[in-house]
Amino acid sequence: MSILLTGPIENNPVSGVRPTQQVTIKLVSQTDVDSVTVSIQGYALSTTRTLYVSEVISIAPNEAATRDYFADLDAFEFVFETDVASVKEVGISVWGKQASGQLVDAHRVVEHEKTANNI
Repeated sequence: MSILLTGPIENNPVSGVRPTQQVTIKLVSQTDVDSVTVSIQGYALSTTRTLYVSEVISIAPNEAATRDYFADLDAFEFVFETDVASVKEVGISVWGKQASGQLVDAHRVVEHEKTANNI
């Protein structure tokens, strides 16, 4: 089992509008034989840490999946738990987007930037 974390992502308003309103998560199974199960948990961060996304996705070998979630929050964090022993068997990226769909460069987390815990 592997656990990956984005860490806290600050999304404070600029001129009354938060930079990111939506988060797109892309997952890629890099296994040749077995499917990969990924648990996605999203947390709204303020004075407390509140779970607002909870989804489990099964991804077939060499398959990709995309999920979009609400992110018009002051701060948020995503946690990914996989059923595979190595984090190299699943690719995960997180992309902040404006309401128009424009990417927010400051709110993107790609493979080499996540914190990994192998359990």
